[in-house]
Amino acid sequence: MPSKPKPKRSLLQPEGELAAARRQQLRPAEPAAAPSAGAIVVMAKVLAPYGVNGWIKARPFSEAPDALAGYARWWLREAGTAQWREVAPLAARVHSGLVLAQLGAIDTREAALALRGAEIGVPRAAMPALEGGALYWSDLIGLAVVNRAGIALGTVAEVQEYGAHPVLRVAPGPEEGRAERLIPLVAAHVDRIDLAERRIEVDWQPDY
Repeated sequence: MPSKPKPKRSLLQPEGELAAARRQQLRPAEPAAAPSAGAIVVMAKVLAPYGVNGWIKARPFSEAPDALAGYARWWLREAGTAQWREVAPLAARVHSGLVLAQLGAIDTREAALALRGAEIGVPRAAMPALEGGALYWSDLIGLAVVNRAGIALGTVAEVQEYGAHPVLRVAPGPEEGRAERLIPLVAAHVDRIDLAERRIEVDWQPDY
């Protein structure tokens, strides 16, 4: 005796779990929640557009300039704002110590130019754990620099790589009216780094 055919399910009115599954597929993905400021490690700063197709040129704050290119998702904080937003690097490479990258939805030179001065970061939780008191260079940006006499020398604007050792580029306060200082980031000149107090103590005279 032939088996009784099963009733066909309507293609216009999916039933039960099938309908829920299809609704789930059509639902847009929710954007990632913006992290707190301390949860992001600043890895680079956008300098300028690169070419005419929306690529950017960024200065890395890392001992290894290609470290940023290893992350699939970046966070961007535009100059003058406090908010981070997630961006997708479509392509990235290192050239002459700088990071060249193409970001999603940035496809013109004008759009890339608008990002000049923006910071590029990666969630701290996604980065490898540090050992032996090591620090990320980006954690030093913005820290106050004070010498042994308690004289304020300015704040760290950048950590630069100079072959044998990195160097702190210290921007003076508005009341100083002098050029920036370059202080080697070595034990002979740096006495103490306190991230909690956002302060670096150095053996460096104001007139150096």
